[in-house]
Amino acid sequence: MARTDGDTWDLASSVGATATMVAAARAMASSGPAPVIDDPYAAPLVRAVGVDFFTKLVDGEITESELGDDPQMNIARFANGMAARTRFFDDFYADAVGAGVRQAVILAAGLDARAYRLDWPAGTVVFEVDQPEVIEFKTRTLADLGAKPTADRRTVAVDLRDDWVAALRSAGFDPSAPTAWIAEGLFGYLPPEAQDRLLEVITEHSAPGSRLAAEAVPGISEEQQEQARERMQAVRDQWSDHGFDLDFSELVYLGDRTDADTHLVELGWQTSAMTTNALLERYGLPVLDEQAQFGHPSYITAIKQ
Repeated sequence: MARTDGDTWDLASSVGATATMVAAARAMASSGPAPVIDDPYAAPLVRAVGVDFFTKLVDGEITESELGDDPQMNIARFANGMAARTRFFDDFYADAVGAGVRQAVILAAGLDARAYRLDWPAGTVVFEVDQPEVIEFKTRTLADLGAKPTADRRTVAVDLRDDWVAALRSAGFDPSAPTAWIAEGLFGYLPPEAQDRLLEVITEHSAPGSRLAAEAVPGISEEQQEQARERMQAVRDQWSDHGFDLDFSELVYLGDRTDADTHLVELGWQTSAMTTNALLERYGLPVLDEQAQFGHPSYITAIKQ
C-alpha cells in the first residue's frame, strides 16, 4: 500500500518492516566470519517480531542463492551494506563521546539497540525517537531478554511528522548542550521538503559543537526511477516466493531532492561525505560495481559551528 499522510505501522508492515529487514541484515552480518559489527540483539528482536521470512534469514533457512543475483540487491551485498552502515554510525558515536558529547538522539530508531550495546561514558543520555508501537515493542522485548541499557536511555514515542521536538524536550532534551544526532536509513522515507525541514529543525536545536551523521539519498532522474522500481519489483517477486510480499517502491520517495550535504553547509555545519563504496572499502567489505550503481546513498558527518 502506498504511503499516505499520517500512515502508521508496526514492525511487520510498511516502513516498520524495513526496520526488521535491516535488523535481520545486522544479525547476518554479526554472525559471519570476521564480522565488522557485533549486534547480539538483532537476531532475537527479529525473531520476536515474528515475520517468518526474516526469521528464516536470520536462522540460515533461506540461502543467498534462493534470493536472486541482482548485482546491487542480493542478500549478501545487502548484509554487507548494513554492516558498513551500522559500523559508520557506531564509529560516529564513539568519536562524539570521545569529544565530550553526552547527549545523543537517534531519529526513527526502529530496532536500533545502540543504547544497549555501545560503551557509553557515564552520564550519557540517549534519546530514541520513533512511533509509539515501535518503541513499546522494542523496550518490552529487550526487557524480556534481560537486556539493560548502557546509557540513560529515554524513549520519545512520537511520529516525526508531529511535534517531535516538544516530545523530545519533555523527555529531558537540553538544546543548550552539544548533541550527537543520527538519521540512519531515514531520508528515503521522507518527502524532499520534509528532509529539508528536518535538517533545519535539527539545526535550530543544536548547540555549537553538536554533531550529525546521516545517510543521504540522492535525487535520481525519471529514467533511473523506473530502473529503481524495476529492481525493487524483482526483489519483491523473489521474496514473495518465500512468503514475504512488500512493495518497497511504495514506501520510498524517489525523484529530485536537495543535496543534504549542501543544505547542511548552508545551515552552518562543517561537513564531510563519503560514497557507499568508500565506506565498504573502509571496513574491508566487497565494493559494488560502479557501472551498475545509481541512487546509492552517501554518508555524511557534520559539526555545528
